[in-house]
Amino acid sequence: MDAVRRYLGVVWLILAGSCAYFGIVYFGIPKITSSKPDDIVFGSIILFVLLPLIVGGLACFGYYALQGEYAEE
Repeated sequence: MDAVRRYLGVVWLILAGSCAYFGIVYFGIPKITSSKPDDIVFGSIILFVLLPLIVGGLACFGYYALQGEYAEE
C-alpha cells in the first residue's frame, strides 16, 4: 500500500503542474488581458487567490506522499 501512496504522490505533483499551466494559460492571462472589467476581476482572482491555493495544496500533498510521510508504521 505504501508503494501506491508513493505513485499517487507523483500523480498529485503532475496534477499540480498541469493545474498551474492550464490556470495560467487558459484562465488567468486571457482574462486579465481582456478589456472587460468583469474578466479582469475574474482573472485576478484566479491568478492571485485560487491558483496558489490549489497548486500549493496539490504539490504539498504530493511531496509528502512521495517522501513517505503517510506510511503506516
